[in-house]
Amino acid sequence: MGKILSLLVENKAGVLSRVVGLFSQRGYNIGSLNVAPTQDPTMSRITLEMETDERGTEQVVKQLNKLIDVIKVTPFNPSQHLAREMALIGVRVKEENRNEVLAISKVFRARVVDASPQSYTFEVTGQSEKIDAFISNVRVYGIREVHRTGKLAASRGTVRESKRLSQRDSREQPDPHSLSRLPEDKPSTNNASVMEAKRSHG
Repeated sequence: MGKILSLLVENKAGVLSRVVGLFSQRGYNIGSLNVAPTQDPTMSRITLEMETDERGTEQVVKQLNKLIDVIKVTPFNPSQHLAREMALIGVRVKEENRNEVLAISKVFRARVVDASPQSYTFEVTGQSEKIDAFISNVRVYGIREVHRTGKLAASRGTVRESKRLSQRDSREQPDPHSLSRLPEDKPSTNNASVMEAKRSHG
């Protein structure tokens, strides 16, 4: 069964090769691998999927934590994390089946990002099973190419965080009872003088 690991690492040259080298030394195959910078430009996030069991995952996590450039290792937990994947899939089309291919894409909420008289390129985002199913359905028309990001994982929001955000929002809302009442309009001295002058000349 595939296990997903999320690694927060120093954004330095050679870090990825050391991480991958650790897996090859221990005979673990990496099914998918994604590397990208984080909100902090000095750090990168490596998300990878490997074929192993729980014991193998524990051993790999221990070894990864020993690498000096690895800041944090987080094993994927379905109850605490979200896993998604994005794919760009080129499908061959003809005039007579163009509408059929588009109908299938709507079922999977695939977005057309490029079109030509001979092909469509779709962007599909979701769980890996969804992407596998889309590929299976359009394979009969002819697949020109497939590019997949591999799985990405992100932490789910907790109930405590949701309550804290709700409380913060309520504090930021103005209290209508605390708003000072606007002063009533009063005629200015100049206006009163003008009215008095009109009465005196009337």
